[in-house]
Amino acid sequence: MQASFLTVVLLPVALAVIMLGLGLGLTLEDFKRVVVYPRAVFVGLVCQSLLLPLCAFGLAHAFGLDGRLAVGLMLLAASPGGATANLFSHLARGDVALNVTLTATNSVLSLLTLPLLVNVSLAHFLGEGRSIPMQPSKVIQVFAVVLVPIAIGMLVRAKKPVVAERLDRPVRILSAVFLFLVIGAAVVKERAGLAAAVREVGLAALVFNLVSLGVGYVVPRLARLPERQAVAIGMEIGIHNGTLAIAVASSPQLLNDGRMAIPPAIYSLLMYFTAAAFSWMSARRLVALEIRERAAGRIRS
Repeated sequence: MQASFLTVVLLPVALAVIMLGLGLGLTLEDFKRVVVYPRAVFVGLVCQSLLLPLCAFGLAHAFGLDGRLAVGLMLLAASPGGATANLFSHLARGDVALNVTLTATNSVLSLLTLPLLVNVSLAHFLGEGRSIPMQPSKVIQVFAVVLVPIAIGMLVRAKKPVVAERLDRPVRILSAVFLFLVIGAAVVKERAGLAAAVREVGLAALVFNLVSLGVGYVVPRLARLPERQAVAIGMEIGIHNGTLAIAVASSPQLLNDGRMAIPPAIYSLLMYFTAAAFSWMSARRLVALEIRERAAGRIRS
């Protein structure tokens, strides 16, 4: 399997499968719940769209990343959360309904925010006049590869919920396979400088992961949101759709730069370990809180 086949054919297919899987887990109610959680959704969107890019920008300069790795880190910051965030939120006893709402909202908004943030990053870090073009043909391509699979998945979920449940696991497995293939393609393409790149950006990716989880949890708590909602936002902000970021970086139709895919690839591996630790600590804290609340209720009664 040649790298050209991976980038030209497999990446668009991978994106479509990922978006289909996302659509299978969404309903119109997920978008309607924005009016149920207005403050929580607003806080989550501020963390995702404003605070995370600022953190990534600061870390890129603090670690002295070269331009292409810096753009890769910014691309990661611009990528929305994924279905994995919902799973970890469930394990952490977070508000999973809020996670699903944020995933749905962020996925739609990223169609505008991701190209905007990446183009600004390209101009700042590389200054080469490069950009992700958004001419009509590109808008149609994004629509075909992203929105159409999401719409198909949502339609299947609405009309054939049993079929959607049966497809969920195979599509998730297929998405994971695509993730490994895309990461493998990036590794092969950049193998000559891979070890050096890992040394350059590995610590930055880890710090950014911890900062993302921290911002996603601490900011909602400062905004006086309930603990379960803070945990949900922490998971949504800390677990990015790394496959999407890698695909955008590697696709010849978009950035076509394997080096930019390295930060998302490293992050995609690290986040499972940090998210698991965060889930364990959050679940313990919430269980203890529930026990104290029940004990206080018995004393009052």
